[in-house]
Amino acid sequence: MILAFIGFFVGLALLMYFTMKGMNIIFAALISSIIVALSNQLSLEKALTENYMAGFTSYFASWFLVYLLGAVFGKIMEETGAADSIANWVKRVIGAKHAVLAVVIACSVMAYGGVSVAIVAFAAYPIALSLFREGNIPHRFIPAAIIFGSISFTMTSPGSPEVQNLIPMEFFGTKPTAGGWIALVVAISIMVMGGFALKFMVDRAIKRGEQFDAPQAVLDNIERLQKVERKLPPTFFAILPLALVVITLNVSAQFISSVAAALVGLFVGCAVALLTMRKYATKYDTMFTKGAENAVIATVNICAVVGFGAVAKETPSFQMIVDALVGMPGMAYVGLAGAVTIIAGITGSASGGLGIALPILAPIYNAQGLDPNAMHRISALASGGLDSLPHNGYIVTTIRAVSNETHDRAYKPVFVISVVVSMIALMLAILLYSIF
Repeated sequence: MILAFIGFFVGLALLMYFTMKGMNIIFAALISSIIVALSNQLSLEKALTENYMAGFTSYFASWFLVYLLGAVFGKIMEETGAADSIANWVKRVIGAKHAVLAVVIACSVMAYGGVSVAIVAFAAYPIALSLFREGNIPHRFIPAAIIFGSISFTMTSPGSPEVQNLIPMEFFGTKPTAGGWIALVVAISIMVMGGFALKFMVDRAIKRGEQFDAPQAVLDNIERLQKVERKLPPTFFAILPLALVVITLNVSAQFISSVAAALVGLFVGCAVALLTMRKYATKYDTMFTKGAENAVIATVNICAVVGFGAVAKETPSFQMIVDALVGMPGMAYVGLAGAVTIIAGITGSASGGLGIALPILAPIYNAQGLDPNAMHRISALASGGLDSLPHNGYIVTTIRAVSNETHDRAYKPVFVISVVVSMIALMLAILLYSIF
């Protein structure tokens, strides 16, 4: 059994290492899955053809259309000049030097408005690119700004429509706003700590002489767009599609599933953008071909990690880890938080951590008479801690597929604002709920 544990953690460590070194995430996940399967004496054929592919194809089937329309929407905003128009408006209002803050606010508004994080990343990147270029802010911080605004506090805060805040409701009989004043204090602490940390890292990089310095593929695309003389659309028309995505999504969600609502919202946003800004577009084919390519890459990146998680969950090592976390001594809130965040880290998924831990832990802790609202908020916060390790699907997608960056350049600030800050906030929540 010792060899099984060693193989399990070697496989997980290699997945993170390969990801940091820029290896294709599909091969990294497959190699890691093979190591985990063999060391735990699973049938390699079953592990790859059934477990891995079941996880892979299930995620693809559920989310590809959302990623497709989200990626196309992002390219429409870029090719029509809508992103540049919004960026120019932001510069006039708050100045280019506050580009990081503007990106964080834009992402948080969309995420808290119910827009899927996959859509947020694709929609926000063209705007962030324009703002960072004008402010000469290092391009490698764009993923951190997007991720901080879209998941670090919006995903786990009271009232958030994200699934990580909704899953605990099923197990604790609570509402999205569960957690009381402590939940608000913790949410604000994440905003403040993360905001200061991100600003400190950006300012330090600029003082060291770092400039915009985007990857060559990004610079080539910027040069292509600059060669074309074009007039930017009015700010109202540029913002209108974004606003309609949020509004349509939230209205539709009252009558249809959240995924269907996202598709409706994105379709309306794309249609309105094309109708109102078609004369500003540079190349129509680029919107759809490049958007489709980005969607496939983004979806497959996440599918690969989900596939690894599906193999890991089938191993005896994983089950023993779950059992050990369930029986963790000490304060109950600590055991709950530890189980959720460690499982989220292993699977590379916040919702995965909740989906595996809560069916086991919730009945136990509910029977102990613990505050369900506190457990709801701690569970949600815990899911947003170690889930953001290098192999997390959304992290990989935002850094690589959306921003054309590398983990080596871009992951460090992401780790600080999405792992370190989130874990500090989780400990603060446990302390406050234990005292009050």
